[in-house]
Amino acid sequence: MYFWSTRNIFFSRHFTFFHHVGIRINSRLSTFIYVGWKKTFVFSYKFILYTAGSSVFLLLGILGMSFYSSNEPTLNFESLTNQSYPVALEIIFYMGFLIAFAVKSPIIPLHTWLPDTHGEAHYSTCMLLAGILLKMGAYGLVRINMELLSPRSFYILSMVNAIRFHSNNLCSFNISWSTQYKKRIAYSSVSSYGFLNFRNWFYKRDRAEWGYFTNNLSRIIGAALFFSWRETSYDRLRLLYLDEMGGMAIPMPKIFTIFTTLSMASLALPGMSGFVAELIVLLGIITNQNIFSSQNTHNFVTAIGMILTPIYLLSILRQMFYGYKLF
Repeated sequence: MYFWSTRNIFFSRHFTFFHHVGIRINSRLSTFIYVGWKKTFVFSYKFILYTAGSSVFLLLGILGMSFYSSNEPTLNFESLTNQSYPVALEIIFYMGFLIAFAVKSPIIPLHTWLPDTHGEAHYSTCMLLAGILLKMGAYGLVRINMELLSPRSFYILSMVNAIRFHSNNLCSFNISWSTQYKKRIAYSSVSSYGFLNFRNWFYKRDRAEWGYFTNNLSRIIGAALFFSWRETSYDRLRLLYLDEMGGMAIPMPKIFTIFTTLSMASLALPGMSGFVAELIVLLGIITNQNIFSSQNTHNFVTAIGMILTPIYLLSILRQMFYGYKLF
């Protein structure tokens, strides 16, 4: 059921996001509630409240665009792409879909469900959330906000990009202060998606889709494997706080090697998958001057996030695998 709904989300030519998103959420919620840890019920309610609230905006946006069509109600993407809307109505649709997919991506300030969910859910749920569910949110921003509502969406792009600047950098700062192992890696997903969502709006339409799929492919592979080996190391140690760990490299060489490789891919080391994704981000910022007046602002703020990323990833490696605290 989960695979079927995911396939239809990414390949459907009709506006069936709400139906298939609901199937995916319900299938994951059952695993989250019955196979989890101490505070699973508390955070499962938080998860369903956030996702259900965002789905209301998604449903209202779909129905509004469908019934506003010129001849008869339709959910076909090709018909809705050629539909024109008043400026005020298009901005309302845009903001509704933005809120809906900002929870799914997630984007600050609608991201607080993610660290708690990843901290308490079973590892299989974490892998599916990080590997697929978060990608659906960014895909919705490209497929709906950029494709269907792009002609006049530049009215609010300054606000959106300001939020994405902070989504990347603030999460990187939160990671540096967090000592809980699972939550720190969960915040890394929010930080990396600040790059992806931010990059979407610095390209022309044809290059945006190519850049999105390149970046998302890297995140799908890296995030799922990263969370898988996070749970593998937790299963061996049964420790959650980094200040309790140390010295894992010698007794667990395989976990150390794979975890280090995935960390290098996430921090965009040349030769790894993340390098191409981050290179696309910088190229999009350098070659586009339509969003803000100053190009240096883009480069400076993005460079801060790219500097903070290796800091917190290398810090995790140092605290877990080096030193003599544990062994």
